[in-house]
Amino acid sequence: MMSDDLVLPRTIEALAQATYPSFALLAGMELDLFTPLKDGPLDAADLANLAGTDPSKTTQLLHALVSIGLMDFDGSRFSNSSEADRYLVRGKPDYIGMRHHAYRRRWESMLRVGGTIRTGKPQSGMDYAAMSSELRESFYRGTFTECLAAGREISRRLDCSNYRCLVDVGGGSGGLSVAMAEAWPNLEITLADLPDSITVADRYIDEAGFRSRIQLQPIDIVDGDLQGTYDVAIMRGLIPVLTPQQTRKALKNVHQALKTNSPLYVVGWIMDDTQSSPLSYATYNLLFVNDYENALIHTEAEHRLWLSEAGFADISRDRESGTYAADYIVARKV
Repeated sequence: MMSDDLVLPRTIEALAQATYPSFALLAGMELDLFTPLKDGPLDAADLANLAGTDPSKTTQLLHALVSIGLMDFDGSRFSNSSEADRYLVRGKPDYIGMRHHAYRRRWESMLRVGGTIRTGKPQSGMDYAAMSSELRESFYRGTFTECLAAGREISRRLDCSNYRCLVDVGGGSGGLSVAMAEAWPNLEITLADLPDSITVADRYIDEAGFRSRIQLQPIDIVDGDLQGTYDVAIMRGLIPVLTPQQTRKALKNVHQALKTNSPLYVVGWIMDDTQSSPLSYATYNLLFVNDYENALIHTEAEHRLWLSEAGFADISRDRESGTYAADYIVARKV
């Protein structure tokens, strides 16, 4: 047995220190410090001048970004790492710097988890239907590229060559629909979501050049009737923001719109039945605890139960998550 004198707070200290690199990343993204370096190295004063920031304070942030591997320093000038140059320079094809909107909202929400658990009431309530246009714009600006990346992962793993009509259920900003349209030109795609979310998706889809390929269906997927007939459906990130009863209704709605033997892919945020893994989901679940009255990341067993109740069969799980919550459960309409 280990002596109490040998038990050190290593896990506690490591977790406490783990936040600071993330906050350095957030500040660099919010201030857009990476874009001025697109044409080559700069010293701190020149970079601060281009970014419109205080030179002395900027220097400290730049060294922090060097320490976490997003910048390099040659003794006098700073430059982007190869990763930052690809993903954090505004205007480049793979730019994801706008995700700072999502990161800030999530992290600010997580700071209130203790209050939520103490009182039993969400301290950072999220209501998609009641969001102001400004909040909705910020929310989707931060998450669109995450949905697009998840969609690209899914599109590489699914064989959609024999499908013609796909419905993206609760498709939000349209990232997954755009990814599927890029990968599978044979697909006619319908994105179904709340009317205000559809307005946001319309713009992103138009910017991606897929307005003629992706149809938009404004609908409350819980209480409305999903129109059309489809031979494949994808539902990513919707179940965690619904109550169990809402989930049951949404799945039945999708079931009636699918052709017999057609698959439904429920993508992302599926907890193991232990409720303690994957680690990223067990901890991210606290965001849902804090943002919603009854919504959670649910277990594989719960998903299987609800799918069976809705009339689906041949249920199986693919645990490969990749970077963007692209694990899934697939079930077929019978």
